[in-house]
Amino acid sequence: MRAPLCVAVTGAAGNIGYSLLWRIASGDCFGPDQPVVLQLLEVTPALERLAGTVMELEDSALPLVRGIVATDDPKVAFNNANAVFLVGSRPRTKDMNRSDLLMANGPIFVGQGRAINDHAAADVKVLTVGNPCNCNAMIAQRNAPDRRPEQFTAMTRLDQNRAVAQVAKQAGAAVADIENVFVWGNHSDKMYPDVSVAKIGGKPAQLDETWLKGDFLTTVATRGKAIIVARGASSAASAASAAVDHMRDWHLGTNGRITSIALPSQGWYGVPKGLMFSYPCTVSGGAIRVIDDLPVSDYAQTKIQANIADLEEERTAVASLLG
Repeated sequence: MRAPLCVAVTGAAGNIGYSLLWRIASGDCFGPDQPVVLQLLEVTPALERLAGTVMELEDSALPLVRGIVATDDPKVAFNNANAVFLVGSRPRTKDMNRSDLLMANGPIFVGQGRAINDHAAADVKVLTVGNPCNCNAMIAQRNAPDRRPEQFTAMTRLDQNRAVAQVAKQAGAAVADIENVFVWGNHSDKMYPDVSVAKIGGKPAQLDETWLKGDFLTTVATRGKAIIVARGASSAASAASAAVDHMRDWHLGTNGRITSIALPSQGWYGVPKGLMFSYPCTVSGGAIRVIDDLPVSDYAQTKIQANIADLEEERTAVASLLG
């Protein structure tokens, strides 16, 4: 049996955390033979609720769990962490705009970035789930100057999964038959799901252009809002599932499949350096590789530019938090 991985999860008593922890603890994320130590962070008022979550984890008698730490201290939660899920943030409500969310959540990620910098393992992989996740990931990364920028990522896998589901429905195919759908840009309504190199059942996808530029884009871009209206709460289970998909691919590799990962740009596709931008990527041996030579149509380029503008506006709004 392998040595345990220390896995930190913030907002661990929240709805996404509750959906996420059993997936991690059961081996869905890091593999069926990989033990884990769960290091769970919550704000002080939520510690009692977190204690109840810990009781349930204990009662599940999960054989891969080698220990559980519950704390309100980031230094403890991130100590020697090999993987970090930054889930904890204020969720968006239906009457809340994006700028409100930026100002409510940005400061949280300053302290968490500093604590990761000072206390996490050298090989730590950080995934930001809490929204606005691209901007929050950039804040955390910029406050961890001793870490490599590419150790910080943001989750656009939920957008990818939503896009895959819509393609499967439109094509009358199984989700498992869909490959190489990916997302450009920001986890916002500007993000652009790209099917230009997608395959269905191993063959190039043939999809109606009117649908792709219309209902497809609208459905994927507004899915989060639609779920809030329908459920009265933000999407928790699907977000947790996407977080598992993202971290599993980062840890175990993609075997050549293209996936969506937001990471600090190095200038790929004309995106300014440092923006936390979602790209088509593959992963091997824990190393993320941006596929930097895909053909980009004029239409896709306009979408990329819209995402650059979106993220530059967010970066300006939180400039004081970027270290």
